[in-house]
Amino acid sequence: MNAYYSDQYALPLPEGHRFPMAKYRLLRERVAGELQQVKLLEAPAASDAELALAHEPGYVSDVACGRLSAALQREIGFAWSQALVERSRRSVGATISAARDALVEGVAANLAGGTHHAFADRGSGYCVFNDIAVAARLMQAERHRPRRAPLRVAVIDLDVHQGNGTASIFRDDPTVFTLSLHGARNFPFRKEVSDLDVELPDGCRDQAYLQALDAALATLWSRHADAAPALLFYLAGADPHEGDRLGRLALSAAGLAERDRRVFDACAARRIPVVLTMGGGYGRVIEDTVAVQLATYREALRGWLAFHNPLR
Repeated sequence: MNAYYSDQYALPLPEGHRFPMAKYRLLRERVAGELQQVKLLEAPAASDAELALAHEPGYVSDVACGRLSAALQREIGFAWSQALVERSRRSVGATISAARDALVEGVAANLAGGTHHAFADRGSGYCVFNDIAVAARLMQAERHRPRRAPLRVAVIDLDVHQGNGTASIFRDDPTVFTLSLHGARNFPFRKEVSDLDVELPDGCRDQAYLQALDAALATLWSRHADAAPALLFYLAGADPHEGDRLGRLALSAAGLAERDRRVFDACAARRIPVVLTMGGGYGRVIEDTVAVQLATYREALRGWLAFHNPLR
C-alpha cells in the first residue's frame, strides 16, 4: 500500500507553539518499523495550476509570494515562511498521488493532509490549502477526459472539528458528497453546511459515537443507492481520542480503531477506492496520537488487502 510523506518539510515554529509538528515524523518512523507492507514514498509538490482547481488564483499567488496579511497568518496559525509554502504544496501533492494510486490499487494514503479548514480564498486552523478539495477536483478532471462522465466523490470527515472549508468549496456540487461527524461545541464555532453534518456532544464515548457513525454511513449509502461513489476521501482525525487536548470527546483507542474498521470494511464491501488522510491529533502525550494514527494505518492496510483479496 502506497503512503506519501512530507515530514522533512517541518515548519520553524516558536517555542511553546501547540501544533505537534513532530507527530508526522514519529508516525512515518513507526509505519516504517511496524507495517512492512506499506511503501513509503516522498510526496511531490502540487503546482499552482493544480491548487487553482479549488483555490482562488490570487490566494495561491499570495501564499507563494509571501503576501499573506498578518491577520490571515493568525487565522492560519502559522507565520509565513518558505518552509510553509513547500510543506503545504507537498501535503496537497501527497493526497493527489494517493488519489491516483487508490483508483488503481484500492487504498492509498497521505501521512499528513486532511487540511479541511482551508477555504477557496483563505486558510484557517493550521490549514493553508485544502488537499482533499484539490485532489478531488483533479481526479474528476483526469477521469472525465477519457470517460466523458463525472467522477462521483464522497468525503467522510471524522476529525473532531467540522470540515468547514471542504463543505464551503463543495457547496451545491452534486458530484461531491461531504459528510462531517464532529463536536458540536468545538472549532470552528461558525459551521458551514455539509451534505450531512452530525454534531456530537462534549464527552461523547465509543458506543454513542459508533452508533452515530453507523447512521451517517447508512445515510451516505442510501443517498448513493443508484451508484456508489467512484472515489472516497477518508479524513481519520485522531483528535476524538480521550487524551486529546483540543478534542472534547472521549473515544478510546479501541473505539477509534473500530471507527476506522467500519469505514474501510464498508468501502471494501462496495469496492470503493479510499484515499486516507490524517487530519488533526493534539494528544497531551504525543505518542498517544501517533499510536491512534498507526492503528488507522493497520486498518487501512487491512482494507487494501481486502480490495486485492475480496474473498478473504
